[in-house]
Amino acid sequence: MKKSGFVVMIGRSNAGKSTLLNALIGSKIAITTPKPQTTRMPIHGVLTREEGQIVFVDTPGILKGAKDILSKKLHEAVESSLTDIDLVLYVTDPSREIGDEERAVMSIMKNITAKKILVINKCDLPDPAFKDFYLDLAKEFDDMIEVSALRGTHVESLVKMVYKSLPEGEPFYPDYQLTNMPNKVWLAELIREKLFLRLRQEIPYSVHVEVTEVEERQNGMMYIKAVVYTTEERYQRMIIGQGGRGIKEIGQSTRNELEGVMNQKIFLDLTVEVDSHWMSRFE
Repeated sequence: MKKSGFVVMIGRSNAGKSTLLNALIGSKIAITTPKPQTTRMPIHGVLTREEGQIVFVDTPGILKGAKDILSKKLHEAVESSLTDIDLVLYVTDPSREIGDEERAVMSIMKNITAKKILVINKCDLPDPAFKDFYLDLAKEFDDMIEVSALRGTHVESLVKMVYKSLPEGEPFYPDYQLTNMPNKVWLAELIREKLFLRLRQEIPYSVHVEVTEVEERQNGMMYIKAVVYTTEERYQRMIIGQGGRGIKEIGQSTRNELEGVMNQKIFLDLTVEVDSHWMSRFE
């Protein structure tokens, strides 16, 4: 029998979980930005090898203090992901001061009975200030490893460590499948990534994207229609930009990446709408 199991990645916002997921799978599954709580849903990244299949689950980062509906649902998504799992990777950022977010994660970790691996990320940084704090926590875990998700350092060693910790079992996904995300959701996430990267702190993290149509046209071009939702007209103006330059740059950046991945021409039809109640869909 080969190994198989669910491995949940948990940590505070911007600890590098999504970057690590992409490095583990060897493909861009989750979007990555410097903005807190970029990940909105548990995302499955599937790694299948001769040893068996690992289903990595990237969860939203813990962000303390936010009281809106979306933040509440993100926190619930983290806790619901921690049921019926085989292993937890606690991904930490040793360059950031310990605060309420980290304490909240550690509180959740204490109640987990599954095997746990401490992953100290960003080992490429010179002498991170809080590394010793996490090293002191290592005795509370089944194993510990230092990695750089950004540079791929020791990621393969982490994969081998995970395989050793998993039980024998049948695969959950076909060999060729890399994620559980439907194509429209992945496309929407990619557009949202470009929004965050271009606008940084100028718009609230609650901006939302929905892909409404994906169609391959007769000329071999892929037509993608998407709507960007935001809560106020002033944010709509920021996203569109002067003379439409902002939304054009976002569309161009998304299109360039998609054409590289899909190896075909892309026509991306982007519009920006104001919907002050879109977060209520998460209720």
